[in-house]
Amino acid sequence: MTTGTGADGGTAPSRRALGDFTADRRTLILTAMAVVIGSGGALAAYGLVTLIAVVSNLVWLGRLGTHPISFAAVARSPWMVAAPVLGGLAIGLMARFGSEKIRGHGIPEAIEAILIGRSRMSPKVAVLKPVSSALSIGTGGPFGAEGPIIMTGGAIGSLFAQFFHMSAAERKTLLVAGAAAGMTAIFGTPVAAVLLAVELLLFEWKPRSFIPVAVACVIATAWRPFLFEAGPLFPFAAGLPLSPRLFGLAIVAGAVAGLQSGLLTTLLYRAEDAFERLPIHWMWWPALGGLVVGLGGLIEPRALGVGYDVIGDLLDGHLLLGAAAAILVVKAAIWLVALASGTSGGVLAPLLILGGSLGYIEGAVLPGTPGFWALIGMAAMMGGTMRAPLTGALFAVELTGDMHALAPLLAATTTAYAVTVLLLKRSILTEKIARRGVHITREYAVDPFELTRVSSIMVREVETLRAEMPVEEALRFFASEAPRHRAYPVLDAAGVPVGLVTLRDLMRWRRSGGAVTGSLADLVSDAALPLAHPEDTVGHLADLMVAGDHGRVPVVEPGSRRLVGLVARKDLLRIREASGHLERRRERFYRRHVRRRRGAGAAAAEAQVSTTTLVPTATRP
Repeated sequence: MTTGTGADGGTAPSRRALGDFTADRRTLILTAMAVVIGSGGALAAYGLVTLIAVVSNLVWLGRLGTHPISFAAVARSPWMVAAPVLGGLAIGLMARFGSEKIRGHGIPEAIEAILIGRSRMSPKVAVLKPVSSALSIGTGGPFGAEGPIIMTGGAIGSLFAQFFHMSAAERKTLLVAGAAAGMTAIFGTPVAAVLLAVELLLFEWKPRSFIPVAVACVIATAWRPFLFEAGPLFPFAAGLPLSPRLFGLAIVAGAVAGLQSGLLTTLLYRAEDAFERLPIHWMWWPALGGLVVGLGGLIEPRALGVGYDVIGDLLDGHLLLGAAAAILVVKAAIWLVALASGTSGGVLAPLLILGGSLGYIEGAVLPGTPGFWALIGMAAMMGGTMRAPLTGALFAVELTGDMHALAPLLAATTTAYAVTVLLLKRSILTEKIARRGVHITREYAVDPFELTRVSSIMVREVETLRAEMPVEEALRFFASEAPRHRAYPVLDAAGVPVGLVTLRDLMRWRRSGGAVTGSLADLVSDAALPLAHPEDTVGHLADLMVAGDHGRVPVVEPGSRRLVGLVARKDLLRIREASGHLERRRERFYRRHVRRRRGAGAAAAEAQVSTTTLVPTATRP
């Protein structure tokens, strides 16, 4: 039974002032924390890159150094096969006896922690993920450092947040702030990192999350000259004059990249299915993937490792077409198998190389330099595979510093995005999570509950009971055939609701020893009754229902508190129905009426008016 007189429902959610956003002072607290987390993410990125370089120098050159190596200088030998196998074996052991969450490329794991893990990551992940990734990449794994740093930076933000009293949404903000800061530090792409957070990780666009994430990226950018270097990671400027032909070719290149993305995504999960059928424990899978990596390295050594030098050569046009084709084929093969084996490493750098290699080959027959089309392919591959077209376009611009290429880049990434969303239901980032039973939707829209007022869904003609009605009379009323509803508002003499009553309430009150001679006012005046106003949003009303498990909420005038309506749970479903109806309903408001041949009299009459008239019309949904 719902009872009482509190206009706002006592402990029910308070009525907030309506506005464009729901930001409050907590946003300032999160922003201050983002300064610390942005610094932590930048330092973690530096530590990971340094650790990868140390492992690479030890494994391949037998020296202690922190300068990145190029696999073009590594001689082919049996060690090129053995090293990735040993690295995979070490990663399998770390995953088996340390934390299974270090498996994979990082971004799906971060998404899973956000959506179903209440944005809580363990200290194990913060330590083991960068170490395992350094072993994987340092021993020749064809991966990038961005996925692991997203996971590691996210773990730093999550762990920091766990020291304070915070909600899951606030922890998510700090987790994503750390992840975006790490990506910014490595690539020097703060705007793209913020967009990546919005398009992939936050699952919202609110000030309380956007502002702290942006601040963390700015802080990481400020750290970058001290940790890495200032300026674009791959300076490049070889764009073509804007023209319709250029945009047409960019769209074609984007479509090809979208098809390439769809093919690679499909092959990746088929490879994962093949590993699942193996009669051995998953701990051994990374070693098997390492064997394929090593064999691929014997064919094309430059397909191993992160491959930043390959990206630079693709943009500068320093590769022969045969070398680009070899890198494309070998990199794709070893990357698919290694990633499917469950080892640790990121996908962004491989996607850039794969998309860039195909674009470089296309550039042999397209106008301009092959490097320009390699850049188009990189951005389109990233935008299509990660389903993040804005991130792909801005990432390529910030990575190279070539602002003139933004428009064709956007055309290519949008086309690749369109191709992949039409071909595949899931992306390379969400398919793994979906296979674990978690459905993810990445379409953002305005909540119809926040768009709709209570006055538009409430029942205005409400049947009520008098507060002075005796309980015995109310029992007879419910026992008769008169009741048409399960519950009735109880009003005092001024028309103000004092409670809701049902037959079950009456019977329970009677069994508990309540006086039969009492009135309904005696029955319903001992607790708070949630009340809504006509101008309230339906979202606020739904919160009232959830807070007290109420099935019905009376609607009253703000001043007099007189009853003007009632909303039941079923009325909320009408909003869902109406929203879906608007999505499905197709209408045409204007159409052309073409004069048909008729008799001479009719034709003469029509000659006095326009032969073409715009008339409103509507089609069936």
